[in-house]
Amino acid sequence: MPNVLKHGPYRFYFFSNDGHEPPHVHVDRDDLSAKFWLNPVSLTHNYGFASHELTKVERIVENFNVQFLEAWNGYFGAGR
Repeated sequence: MPNVLKHGPYRFYFFSNDGHEPPHVHVDRDDLSAKFWLNPVSLTHNYGFASHELTKVERIVENFNVQFLEAWNGYFGAGR
């Protein structure tokens, strides 16, 4: 499970078997979790985050989108 970023209380990562899906990142805080597509940035799954916190997390994903895509492409290859 490659970790991509630790930002405040949030951990951003993807699973090593996620390469069959479009580029995305998972985010956890405590027992909360969400998944965002990266191109374009959009929420795909939410497991417990309140809407106001999702907005904050989505902004982080947007701000670090290039870093996330580089990590994804570096791990799975740019052709995914």
